[in-house]
Amino acid sequence: MGAKENIVEMIPALRAYAWVLTRRHEDVDDLVQDTLVKAIDNFDKYQSGTNLRAWLMTIMRNTFLNNVKRAARMQTGAETCISSSVSVPATQEWTVRGHEMMDKVAELPTHYRETLILVVMLGESYETAARICEVEVGTIKSRVNRARRMLIAALEGNEPEGVKPPSD
Repeated sequence: MGAKENIVEMIPALRAYAWVLTRRHEDVDDLVQDTLVKAIDNFDKYQSGTNLRAWLMTIMRNTFLNNVKRAARMQTGAETCISSSVSVPATQEWTVRGHEMMDKVAELPTHYRETLILVVMLGESYETAARICEVEVGTIKSRVNRARRMLIAALEGNEPEGVKPPSD
């Protein structure tokens, strides 16, 4: 089976990464579809033997960033809408803690959140995450370490020790 056929196998990972980027379930399918259309249209630019998943995630990340820039120029309404809020709070402890953690992850600066999710939650290697984010491997390792410490401190209600405000 060729790389083009393997794109279908990447859809679950793309959906997970799309959720991380958009943080809105309503936008996940649109971002995945845009990514797949761009990938298929530009498949002649894919280098056989390279990491297809990283290539697709790079396309997704760039598509998302372009969409954010476009939306910022066109924004006319309120940032949030009451219809997007949960009307019934979760009752199970694990659900509540999971939401707390994801809320804290969502509060991390974008570059920390992105690297934490790529490496820790999606299981990408540091090298693959570095290619996706277009930075050095050392930068990814540093960001993941800082993101973990910031997340733990936020969940404990503390200021993270030894973590300077984001500058990289």
